[in-house]
Amino acid sequence: MAVSIVATGVARTNVDQFRHAIERIPPIEYLAAGYYGRWIRAAGDLLDGSGALDGAELPPPPPAGSLRAVDRPPRFSTGDRVRARDMHTDGHTRLPGYCRGREGVVVMVHPSFVFPDTNSRRAGEQPQHVYAVRFEASTLWGEEAESDVAVHVDLFEDYLEAA
Repeated sequence: MAVSIVATGVARTNVDQFRHAIERIPPIEYLAAGYYGRWIRAAGDLLDGSGALDGAELPPPPPAGSLRAVDRPPRFSTGDRVRARDMHTDGHTRLPGYCRGREGVVVMVHPSFVFPDTNSRRAGEQPQHVYAVRFEASTLWGEEAESDVAVHVDLFEDYLEAA
């Protein structure tokens, strides 16, 4: 944890960029590095890419935390049926593959947060509402799944469409 805090603070990056730096480690190196080795490699990559290691002037630090206000109401409400978009990206995303294209029900509307997909690519924070969506296990894994079991996934508004 301290490695990521130092790297993101000195390199003036954010936690989503840190996660994406870990995801960009070549597979063989990723597997060989171990858990903390991946963090150190990602921190080094961020520091190197930011110019922090060569004394270049850094941009101002990003705001602390990722909670942000948005000036529009949530698209969905508790009880709405939604479908997780079947979208794929080469970059960082917080949309789990197992729920893509599946239908669920909004059980809670969270506050709005920085959108990690764009924030990790330095394409802007683009904050948006986040929803707790309940997916029945059978919806995710078929009729062989245990009955009366559900999974709750927090999903950003861009990941969802009305079912």
